[in-house]
Amino acid sequence: MSHHRNPKSLLTPAMHGVLERMARAGHMPLHALTPVQARAAYAAGADVLELPLHPMARVEDFHIPARDGFAIPVRLVAPDAGRLPVLVYFHGGGFTIGGIATHDGLCRQLAHHAHCAVLSVDYRLAPEHKFPTAVEDAWDVVQWVVQQGGARNLSSGQLAVGGDSAGGTLAAVCAILARDANIRLALQLLFYPGTAAHQNAQSHRRFAHGFVLEEPHITFFFNHYIRTPADREDWRFAPLDGADASGHQVDVGGVAPAWFGLAECDPLVDEGVQYADRLRMAGVAVDLEIYRGVVHEFIKMGRAIPEAAMCHADAARALKHAFQEKN
Repeated sequence: MSHHRNPKSLLTPAMHGVLERMARAGHMPLHALTPVQARAAYAAGADVLELPLHPMARVEDFHIPARDGFAIPVRLVAPDAGRLPVLVYFHGGGFTIGGIATHDGLCRQLAHHAHCAVLSVDYRLAPEHKFPTAVEDAWDVVQWVVQQGGARNLSSGQLAVGGDSAGGTLAAVCAILARDANIRLALQLLFYPGTAAHQNAQSHRRFAHGFVLEEPHITFFFNHYIRTPADREDWRFAPLDGADASGHQVDVGGVAPAWFGLAECDPLVDEGVQYADRLRMAGVAVDLEIYRGVVHEFIKMGRAIPEAAMCHADAARALKHAFQEKN
Protein backbone atom coordinates (compact mmCIF):
# COMPACT_ATOMS: atom_id res chain seq x y z
CA MET A 1 0.00 0.00 0.00
CA SER A 2 2.45 2.66 1.21
CA HIS A 3 6.12 3.04 0.33
CA HIS A 4 7.58 4.94 3.27
CA ARG A 5 11.07 3.81 4.19
CA ASN A 6 10.05 3.43 7.86
CA PRO A 7 6.53 1.98 8.15
CA LYS A 8 6.28 3.10 11.80
CA SER A 9 6.14 6.69 10.48
CA LEU A 10 2.67 5.91 9.12
CA LEU A 11 1.18 5.40 12.59
CA THR A 12 -1.03 8.02 14.20
CA PRO A 13 0.35 9.42 17.48
CA ALA A 14 -2.39 7.63 19.43
CA MET A 15 -1.68 4.32 17.69
CA HIS A 16 2.05 4.74 18.27
CA GLY A 17 1.35 5.31 21.97
CA VAL A 18 -0.74 2.14 22.23
CA LEU A 19 2.00 0.06 20.60
CA GLU A 20 4.61 1.55 22.94
CA ARG A 21 2.48 0.66 25.98
CA MET A 22 2.03 -2.86 24.65
CA ALA A 23 5.78 -3.24 24.21
CA ARG A 24 6.47 -1.93 27.73
CA ALA A 25 3.96 -4.40 29.22
CA GLY A 26 6.29 -7.18 28.10
CA HIS A 27 3.66 -9.89 27.73
CA MET A 28 4.70 -13.20 26.24
CA PRO A 29 3.73 -13.17 22.53
CA LEU A 30 0.76 -15.39 21.71
CA HIS A 31 2.80 -17.46 19.25
CA ALA A 32 5.11 -18.48 22.13
CA LEU A 33 2.17 -19.98 24.06
CA THR A 34 0.06 -23.09 23.66
CA PRO A 35 -3.34 -22.50 22.02
CA VAL A 36 -5.07 -22.84 25.41
CA GLN A 37 -2.67 -20.33 26.98
CA ALA A 38 -3.04 -18.00 24.00
CA ARG A 39 -6.84 -18.05 24.34
CA ALA A 40 -6.60 -17.14 28.02
CA ALA A 41 -4.09 -14.34 27.35
CA TYR A 42 -6.17 -12.89 24.53
CA ALA A 43 -9.36 -13.06 26.60
CA ALA A 44 -7.66 -11.34 29.54
CA GLY A 45 -6.73 -8.32 27.42
CA ALA A 46 -9.61 -8.27 24.95
CA ASP A 47 -11.63 -5.46 26.56
CA VAL A 48 -8.81 -3.31 27.99
CA LEU A 49 -9.09 -0.71 25.22
CA GLU A 50 -12.73 -1.34 24.28
CA LEU A 51 -15.41 1.32 24.49
CA PRO A 52 -17.89 0.83 27.37
CA LEU A 53 -20.46 -1.92 26.79
CA HIS A 54 -23.70 -0.68 25.26
CA PRO A 55 -26.72 -1.90 27.24
CA MET A 56 -28.99 -4.04 25.10
CA ALA A 57 -32.72 -4.74 25.44
CA ARG A 58 -32.06 -8.36 24.47
CA VAL A 59 -29.06 -10.49 25.37
CA GLU A 60 -29.74 -14.17 24.79
CA ASP A 61 -27.26 -17.05 24.89
CA PHE A 62 -28.36 -20.27 23.22
CA HIS A 63 -27.11 -23.02 20.92
CA ILE A 64 -27.59 -23.86 17.26
CA PRO A 65 -27.09 -27.44 16.02
CA ALA A 66 -24.19 -28.09 13.64
CA ARG A 67 -24.38 -30.72 10.91
CA ASP A 68 -22.53 -33.23 13.12
CA GLY A 69 -24.79 -32.63 16.12
CA PHE A 70 -22.45 -30.27 17.98
CA ALA A 71 -24.28 -27.45 19.78
CA ILE A 72 -22.71 -24.19 18.55
CA PRO A 73 -22.90 -21.48 21.24
CA VAL A 74 -24.24 -18.14 20.02
CA ARG A 75 -25.19 -14.83 21.61
CA LEU A 76 -27.96 -12.64 20.29
CA VAL A 77 -27.80 -8.94 21.20
CA ALA A 78 -30.46 -6.48 20.08
CA PRO A 79 -31.34 -2.88 20.95
CA ASP A 80 -35.06 -3.55 21.23
CA ALA A 81 -37.47 -6.46 21.51
CA GLY A 82 -39.07 -6.00 18.09
CA ARG A 83 -38.47 -7.92 14.88
CA LEU A 84 -35.12 -6.75 13.53
CA PRO A 85 -32.69 -7.28 10.66
CA VAL A 86 -29.78 -9.49 11.72
CA LEU A 87 -26.03 -9.52 11.28
CA VAL A 88 -24.44 -12.95 11.82
CA TYR A 89 -21.00 -12.11 13.22
CA PHE A 90 -17.84 -14.25 13.26
CA HIS A 91 -15.06 -13.19 15.63
CA GLY A 92 -11.40 -12.92 14.71
CA GLY A 93 -8.49 -14.79 16.26
CA GLY A 94 -6.78 -16.80 13.55
CA PHE A 95 -9.33 -19.64 13.89
CA THR A 96 -7.49 -20.49 17.14
CA ILE A 97 -8.38 -17.87 19.77
CA GLY A 98 -11.26 -15.50 20.54
CA GLY A 99 -14.95 -16.07 21.14
CA ILE A 100 -18.28 -14.49 22.00
CA ALA A 101 -16.90 -12.79 25.12
CA THR A 102 -13.88 -11.22 23.39
CA HIS A 103 -16.11 -9.59 20.76
CA ASP A 104 -19.19 -8.79 22.82
CA GLY A 105 -18.38 -5.08 22.98
CA LEU A 106 -17.92 -4.80 19.22
CA CYS A 107 -21.14 -6.70 18.51
CA ARG A 108 -23.07 -4.41 20.84
CA GLN A 109 -21.60 -1.33 19.14
CA LEU A 110 -22.77 -2.59 15.76
CA ALA A 111 -26.21 -3.55 17.09
CA HIS A 112 -26.62 -0.11 18.70
CA HIS A 113 -25.47 2.01 15.78
CA ALA A 114 -27.15 -0.05 13.03
CA HIS A 115 -30.27 -0.74 15.11
CA CYS A 116 -30.18 -4.41 14.23
CA ALA A 117 -29.78 -7.73 15.98
CA VAL A 118 -26.30 -9.24 16.01
CA LEU A 119 -25.85 -12.99 16.37
CA SER A 120 -22.29 -13.70 17.53
CA VAL A 121 -21.02 -17.21 16.76
CA ASP A 122 -18.66 -19.32 18.90
CA TYR A 123 -17.54 -21.56 16.03
CA ARG A 124 -15.15 -24.36 16.98
CA LEU A 125 -11.46 -23.49 17.18
CA ALA A 126 -8.21 -25.08 16.06
CA PRO A 127 -6.17 -27.13 16.73
CA GLU A 128 -8.87 -29.22 18.37
CA HIS A 129 -11.06 -28.59 15.32
CA LYS A 130 -9.14 -28.05 12.12
CA PHE A 131 -10.20 -26.70 8.73
CA PRO A 132 -12.95 -26.76 7.53
CA THR A 133 -14.85 -27.09 10.84
CA ALA A 134 -14.99 -23.32 11.42
CA VAL A 135 -16.39 -22.80 7.92
CA GLU A 136 -19.01 -25.50 8.39
CA ASP A 137 -20.09 -24.13 11.79
CA ALA A 138 -20.35 -20.62 10.33
CA TRP A 139 -22.45 -21.75 7.39
CA ASP A 140 -24.68 -23.94 9.57
CA VAL A 141 -25.55 -20.89 11.68
CA VAL A 142 -26.36 -18.78 8.60
CA GLN A 143 -28.69 -21.51 7.31
CA TRP A 144 -30.35 -21.79 10.73
CA VAL A 145 -31.11 -18.06 10.70
CA VAL A 146 -32.70 -18.36 7.26
CA GLN A 147 -34.80 -21.36 8.28
CA GLN A 148 -35.60 -20.67 11.94
CA GLY A 149 -34.54 -17.12 12.79
CA GLY A 150 -38.14 -15.93 12.71
CA ALA A 151 -38.79 -17.84 15.94
CA ARG A 152 -36.25 -15.50 17.60
CA ASN A 153 -37.89 -12.40 16.09
CA LEU A 154 -35.18 -12.07 13.45
CA SER A 155 -36.01 -10.84 9.98
CA SER A 156 -34.25 -13.51 7.92
CA GLY A 157 -35.08 -11.57 4.75
CA GLN A 158 -32.79 -8.82 6.04
CA LEU A 159 -29.67 -10.85 6.75
CA ALA A 160 -26.00 -9.85 6.64
CA VAL A 161 -22.81 -11.67 7.51
CA GLY A 162 -19.72 -10.06 8.99
CA GLY A 163 -16.49 -10.62 10.85
CA ASP A 164 -13.01 -9.38 11.59
CA SER A 165 -9.76 -11.01 10.44
CA ALA A 166 -10.36 -14.79 10.41
CA GLY A 167 -14.02 -14.01 11.05
CA GLY A 168 -13.96 -11.83 7.94
CA THR A 169 -12.68 -14.84 6.02
CA LEU A 170 -15.63 -16.88 7.29
CA ALA A 171 -18.07 -14.12 6.34
CA ALA A 172 -16.64 -13.87 2.82
CA VAL A 173 -16.88 -17.65 2.42
CA CYS A 174 -20.47 -17.68 3.70
CA ALA A 175 -21.35 -14.99 1.15
CA ILE A 176 -20.19 -17.33 -1.64
CA LEU A 177 -22.03 -20.30 -0.12
CA ALA A 178 -25.18 -18.16 0.23
CA ARG A 179 -24.97 -17.21 -3.46
CA ASP A 180 -24.76 -20.91 -4.34
CA ALA A 181 -27.76 -21.69 -2.08
CA ASN A 182 -29.86 -18.84 -3.56
CA ILE A 183 -29.87 -17.04 -0.20
CA ARG A 184 -29.87 -13.30 -0.86
CA LEU A 185 -27.74 -11.59 1.76
CA ALA A 186 -28.01 -7.84 2.27
CA LEU A 187 -24.26 -7.34 2.90
CA GLN A 188 -20.95 -8.93 3.75
CA LEU A 189 -19.26 -6.72 6.37
CA LEU A 190 -15.52 -7.41 6.32
CA PHE A 191 -13.10 -5.94 8.84
CA TYR A 192 -9.53 -6.62 7.62
CA PRO A 193 -10.35 -10.13 6.35
CA GLY A 194 -7.75 -12.75 5.53
CA THR A 195 -8.38 -13.83 1.95
CA ALA A 196 -5.14 -15.09 0.38
CA ALA A 197 -3.75 -18.62 0.11
CA HIS A 198 -0.22 -17.43 0.92
CA GLN A 199 1.06 -14.47 2.89
CA ASN A 200 3.33 -13.02 0.22
CA ALA A 201 1.83 -9.59 -0.46
CA GLN A 202 3.99 -6.54 0.13
CA SER A 203 2.06 -5.56 3.27
CA HIS A 204 2.96 -8.89 4.87
CA ARG A 205 6.62 -7.93 4.55
CA ARG A 206 6.25 -4.24 5.48
CA PHE A 207 4.21 -4.87 8.62
CA ALA A 208 5.61 -8.26 9.63
CA HIS A 209 6.87 -7.10 13.05
CA GLY A 210 5.77 -4.48 15.55
CA PHE A 211 2.20 -3.91 14.32
CA VAL A 212 0.18 -6.21 16.67
CA LEU A 213 -0.46 -9.00 14.15
CA GLU A 214 3.04 -10.27 13.43
CA GLU A 215 4.23 -12.85 10.93
CA PRO A 216 4.91 -15.45 13.67
CA HIS A 217 1.31 -15.06 14.85
CA ILE A 218 -0.04 -15.80 11.38
CA THR A 219 2.20 -18.86 11.05
CA PHE A 220 1.15 -20.03 14.55
CA PHE A 221 -2.55 -19.69 13.76
CA PHE A 222 -2.50 -21.28 10.34
CA ASN A 223 -0.26 -24.16 11.38
CA HIS A 224 -2.87 -25.04 13.98
CA TYR A 225 -5.80 -24.55 11.59
CA ILE A 226 -4.89 -26.36 8.38
CA ARG A 227 -4.60 -30.13 8.12
CA THR A 228 -2.11 -30.20 5.23
CA PRO A 229 -0.52 -27.52 3.00
CA ALA A 230 -3.13 -28.37 0.36
CA ASP A 231 -5.83 -26.76 2.55
CA ARG A 232 -4.33 -23.36 1.74
CA GLU A 233 -5.39 -23.77 -1.89
CA ASP A 234 -9.05 -24.44 -0.97
CA TRP A 235 -11.23 -21.37 -1.62
CA ARG A 236 -12.89 -21.84 1.78
CA PHE A 237 -9.50 -20.97 3.28
CA ALA A 238 -8.57 -18.40 0.63
CA PRO A 239 -11.57 -16.81 -1.15
CA LEU A 240 -9.22 -14.46 -3.05
CA ASP A 241 -7.21 -17.07 -4.94
CA GLY A 242 -8.26 -20.49 -3.68
CA ALA A 243 -9.63 -23.15 -6.02
CA ASP A 244 -13.00 -24.83 -6.21
CA ALA A 245 -13.63 -28.56 -6.65
CA SER A 246 -12.85 -28.33 -10.39
CA GLY A 247 -9.45 -26.76 -9.69
CA HIS A 248 -10.44 -23.32 -10.97
CA GLN A 249 -10.27 -20.09 -8.99
CA VAL A 250 -13.60 -19.74 -7.20
CA ASP A 251 -16.20 -17.59 -8.94
CA VAL A 252 -17.32 -14.60 -6.84
CA GLY A 253 -19.89 -13.20 -9.26
CA GLY A 254 -23.32 -12.63 -7.79
CA VAL A 255 -22.27 -12.58 -4.13
CA ALA A 256 -23.69 -10.02 -1.71
CA PRO A 257 -22.49 -6.41 -1.78
CA ALA A 258 -19.42 -5.89 0.41
CA TRP A 259 -18.23 -3.27 2.87
CA PHE A 260 -14.54 -3.41 3.79
CA GLY A 261 -12.92 -1.71 6.78
CA LEU A 262 -9.14 -2.11 6.48
CA ALA A 263 -6.22 -0.89 8.60
CA GLU A 264 -3.39 0.82 6.73
CA CYS A 265 -0.62 -0.67 8.90
CA ASP A 266 -1.75 -4.27 8.79
CA PRO A 267 -0.15 -7.29 7.11
CA LEU A 268 -3.61 -8.14 5.71
CA VAL A 269 -4.32 -4.77 4.04
CA ASP A 270 -3.06 -5.69 0.56
CA GLU A 271 -5.07 -8.89 0.32
CA GLY A 272 -8.13 -7.01 1.55
CA VAL A 273 -7.74 -4.49 -1.27
CA GLN A 274 -7.10 -7.29 -3.75
CA TYR A 275 -10.26 -9.12 -2.69
CA ALA A 276 -12.29 -5.90 -2.99
CA ASP A 277 -10.89 -5.47 -6.51
CA ARG A 278 -11.71 -9.09 -7.34
CA LEU A 279 -15.32 -8.56 -6.26
CA ARG A 280 -15.59 -5.33 -8.26
CA MET A 281 -14.23 -7.07 -11.36
CA ALA A 282 -17.02 -9.66 -10.92
CA GLY A 283 -19.65 -6.90 -10.83
CA VAL A 284 -20.20 -6.88 -7.06
CA ALA A 285 -20.93 -3.54 -5.36
CA VAL A 286 -18.05 -2.73 -3.00
CA ASP A 287 -17.47 0.04 -0.47
CA LEU A 288 -13.88 0.16 0.79
CA GLU A 289 -12.53 2.24 3.68
CA ILE A 290 -8.86 2.22 4.70
CA TYR A 291 -8.30 3.73 8.15
CA ARG A 292 -4.97 5.50 8.06
CA GLY A 293 -2.24 5.06 10.63
CA VAL A 294 -3.83 2.18 12.53
CA VAL A 295 -3.10 -1.53 12.92
CA HIS A 296 -4.91 -4.87 12.92
CA GLU A 297 -7.37 -5.12 15.85
CA PHE A 298 -7.89 -1.33 15.95
CA ILE A 299 -11.69 -1.69 15.94
CA LYS A 300 -11.37 -3.11 19.47
CA MET A 301 -9.32 -0.15 20.77
CA GLY A 302 -11.98 2.55 20.98
CA ARG A 303 -10.86 3.96 24.33
CA ALA A 304 -7.53 4.97 22.79
CA ILE A 305 -7.97 5.07 19.01
CA PRO A 306 -10.64 7.46 17.61
CA GLU A 307 -10.61 5.58 14.30
CA ALA A 308 -12.32 2.65 16.07
CA ALA A 309 -15.55 4.57 16.74
CA MET A 310 -15.34 6.05 13.24
CA CYS A 311 -15.11 2.54 11.79
CA HIS A 312 -18.03 1.31 13.93
CA ALA A 313 -20.17 4.20 12.65
CA ASP A 314 -19.17 3.65 9.02
CA ALA A 315 -19.90 -0.09 9.24
CA ALA A 316 -23.26 0.55 10.92
CA ARG A 317 -24.19 3.08 8.23
CA ALA A 318 -23.43 0.48 5.56
CA LEU A 319 -25.53 -2.10 7.41
CA LYS A 320 -28.51 0.25 7.82
CA HIS A 321 -28.41 1.16 4.14
CA ALA A 322 -28.16 -2.50 3.08
CA PHE A 323 -31.05 -3.52 5.32
CA GLN A 324 -33.22 -0.65 4.01
CA GLU A 325 -32.55 -1.85 0.48
CA LYS A 326 -33.92 -5.26 1.55
CA ASN A 327 -36.98 -3.81 3.29
